[in-house]
Amino acid sequence: MFNKKLENLKNYEAGKPIELVVREYGIDAKDVIKLASNENPFGTSVLVEQALKNASNKAHLYPDDSYFELKEALAAKFNVTPKNLIIGQGSDQIIEFIAHAVLNETNAILTAGVTFAMYDIYAKHAGASVIKTPSASHNLSQMLELYKANKDKIAAIFLCLPNNPLGECLDASEVYDFMREISPKTLIVIDGAYNDFAKFKDAKKAIDPSDLIRNFKNAIFLATFSKSYGLGGMRVGYGIADESIINELGKLRPPFNITTLSLKAATIALSDAEFVDKTLKNNFEQMTRYENFAKDHGIEFLPSYTNFIVFKFDTQNSSQISQELLKKGIIVRDMQGYGLNAIRITIGTATQNDKLFEKLDEILK
Repeated sequence: MFNKKLENLKNYEAGKPIELVVREYGIDAKDVIKLASNENPFGTSVLVEQALKNASNKAHLYPDDSYFELKEALAAKFNVTPKNLIIGQGSDQIIEFIAHAVLNETNAILTAGVTFAMYDIYAKHAGASVIKTPSASHNLSQMLELYKANKDKIAAIFLCLPNNPLGECLDASEVYDFMREISPKTLIVIDGAYNDFAKFKDAKKAIDPSDLIRNFKNAIFLATFSKSYGLGGMRVGYGIADESIINELGKLRPPFNITTLSLKAATIALSDAEFVDKTLKNNFEQMTRYENFAKDHGIEFLPSYTNFIVFKFDTQNSSQISQELLKKGIIVRDMQGYGLNAIRITIGTATQNDKLFEKLDEILK
């Protein structure tokens, strides 16, 4: 009955919801802290909240399917044209478009050893194989070696910059040097879901989409409103690429693939730079506290250019630690599914982080 391609596929495991902790442990929802899905701890902009209230009486109407206002705002922000843009229900929907547009049973994708799971899943949906580097993080020497050995097979390369779920990030200059070695017939996907965080921390990590697509006609830059803009629940992402790529991906986009309210929220969110600056500043101020906590407790951590940090353990079991934190009303992401004895923690507000440090300290002792 079902497509044979599904036989060896696992479901993507999303972060545990607050409702699950309330049901299983009887903890009041207001006492649960979710630090598992890299959501914005400040919620979203008050400008967005007001705009959603004002637009609530339009929920019965389909959105403007051209997404004119949002594309115009994004085009101005990134110095591109609206024809260089495609809007998705989260940036992962655009990854799905890419998979259907370029992949099949005869070709493959190339990724880092540990990276965003949906690259693997969507590639296998299309029947393509997945080639990963031996290194968990992005090792461009290994990538180039694998690419040259499989040049006729690799149809797309996915670079997650910064990398989810590890947090590391390459310098833009070394990424461009790598891309110059790749055939223009191979699509290069730069997943920049967290790139504004990396840019805030270190300007050398910033990928300029306008510069990228001007120099590489085979590249697409992906981004999302879910992180620094605090619109995870609205599900809005976008891709920036040469018009030829956008035209092909557009053939796969269903009509009205984001909602009327999502469209309004994303458009207004772009206008509130103060909210984004507050988010980025808090993130790296609080991340320093996580790094100090790890050092004080002898925990290895991965330097992060995102809104999360990974703690790796030697003797303690990450699944047990995650479970004990759940019982105390704190949700983090166990990394055992990635083959790592580690937890990934979203950087929260100062108050949320105080509680995490207190409870994790109790567990570790």
